Amino acid sequence: MSETASKALGAPAASPDAGRWKALVFIALAQLMVVLDATIVNIALPSAQQDLGISDGNRQWVVTAYALAFGGLLLFGGRIADLWGRKKAFVVGLGGFAVASALGGAATNEAMMFGARALQGVFGALLAPAALSLLAVMFTDAKERAKAFGIYGAIAGGGGAVGLILGGFLTEYLDWRWTFFVNIPFAIVAAAGAYFVIREPEGGRNRSPLDIPGVVLSTLGLVALVYGFTRAESEGWGDSVTVGMFVASAALLATFVIVESRVKAPLLPLRVITERNRGGVYLSLGLAIIAMFGLFLFLTYYLQIVKGYSPVKTGFAFLPMIVGMITGSTQIGTRLMTRVAPRLLMGPGFLVAALGMLLLTRLEIGSSYAALLLPAMLLLGLGMGTAFMPAMSLSTQGVEPRDSGVASAMVNTSQQVGGAIGTALLNTIAASATTAYVADHIAGATSRSQQQLVQLEAMVEGYTSAIWFAVGILVVAAAIALTFVNAGRPGSTPVTGSGSGEGVADEVQIPVVAH
Repeated sequence: MSETASKALGAPAASPDAGRWKALVFIALAQLMVVLDATIVNIALPSAQQDLGISDGNRQWVVTAYALAFGGLLLFGGRIADLWGRKKAFVVGLGGFAVASALGGAATNEAMMFGARALQGVFGALLAPAALSLLAVMFTDAKERAKAFGIYGAIAGGGGAVGLILGGFLTEYLDWRWTFFVNIPFAIVAAAGAYFVIREPEGGRNRSPLDIPGVVLSTLGLVALVYGFTRAESEGWGDSVTVGMFVASAALLATFVIVESRVKAPLLPLRVITERNRGGVYLSLGLAIIAMFGLFLFLTYYLQIVKGYSPVKTGFAFLPMIVGMITGSTQIGTRLMTRVAPRLLMGPGFLVAALGMLLLTRLEIGSSYAALLLPAMLLLGLGMGTAFMPAMSLSTQGVEPRDSGVASAMVNTSQQVGGAIGTALLNTIAASATTAYVADHIAGATSRSQQQLVQLEAMVEGYTSAIWFAVGILVVAAAIALTFVNAGRPGSTPVTGSGSGEGVADEVQIPVVAH
């Protein structure tokens, strides 16, 4: 951010913190822990269910309890980070996450497990926006910001796949409880490092009174939305409770927007989401996550059930995607971000990922990993890594310092809601296609082996049908990024500020990326 823009925004110009690169290590470690947790527990779920005597009807709550708490409280967590200070929120979030993980690992019954998962979600909702907003306020030089967000984007995109590897290894060779206990050293190291290394810039806090109506409406609205999609996956889209949840969510979130436009100190200032570039980022990122989360699930099932891979082998099969994401984010995205407009990385990035997804529509029972899955995963990783990196940076660019926590929370909210939608929507499409295939072909299968073959063919048919939808979703994400995001490269075209706040000029010219 230039000195002029800094003054106009009410933030004093200051030299960059000397320990910012050390701080990045601990911020990245914390982000990795949160992203890992989204997938690592899925691998361990069958073993945990058996040990704790969790019924088939209740097992979804191991995932749902976390998703509801995390998704519902993200905006509140981001606002608390702005109020307390990001460093304090970050350290408290890590400590709470470690305690919740210890409870989960030590669980003796399903109630204790569900409670621990919900508690992880609560502290994750405080930790995740604090981590991203710390990056936003600590890295102000354009080139340094590109590198920092390149690393963060690689972790945000590839961490889920790393979770599959680690979850498979821990479950197969140790015990499912270690998928929880492994968070504790992550949290302790990150919290200790953050406490001693991070020096948060002064003047960025938002000390306005907490918007209680906004907190209640946003939390209930997001919880209803996430639960609606989660329930749709298991009970169907026509289920009365599912429909009721969607109606309630729409009413609550509409009321939330009205309230936010009228209160003096809103939980989510509408200027954060109505600015063209940030709005485009939130929308395109959410759509991309819808496509990605469904794919993780389908490929895991395909490799384990159809191909007969072990949990560990399944995890390692995702390595090309991780390598692609790291390369796309830290090499392509970081090197080009200061040279080209963000939309020219995001749009093509999503299209490259769509090409990788398109390859996977050719999946068959006997498909070769080396010939089909490996190149598809590499393209997916490269595309997503390249797109995620400028998206993460742009999501907090030009935001008033006092709003950086809640702007960061919006990134996580779009990802969390996108994940819930992706899993439910694509699963439903796959299940419908599988059922239709079985109905059409089972009559001709006379022997048990032929019937089993039809079942496997039906599963693959379901996956490819859903993957076609994922391809379309990624193309739409690319179109939104290319249409909505109009920020130029650093130092070229200034972007008008998102709106006015107290004591802030209505229009502030902010050099793009150089936040």
